Amino acid sequence: MKKTIITVIGKDRVGIIATVCTYLAEHNINILDIDQSIIQGYFHMMMIVDANGADKEFAALVTDLEEIGRNLGVQIKMQHEDIFNIMHRI
Repeated sequence: MKKTIITVIGKDRVGIIATVCTYLAEHNINILDIDQSIIQGYFHMMMIVDANGADKEFAALVTDLEEIGRNLGVQIKMQHEDIFNIMHRI
């Protein structure tokens, strides 16, 4: 199983988690782990998901989540675990 990392950052508002999780469920993406926090009105969520069973290509999922983020007023990024690890290596 190849894991995928999804991050969501922006001003907090109602429905961020619900909207993202609904999209993932509709496209057969399993949430393996999730962590979220709100600090002085700013929302941050990191999810580790299994997108192997997704009904769309990875690039289409990325594009869809970016659009969902724009609609919610937050930034959503989706990356393969390997890319995420390389980008965050010290």
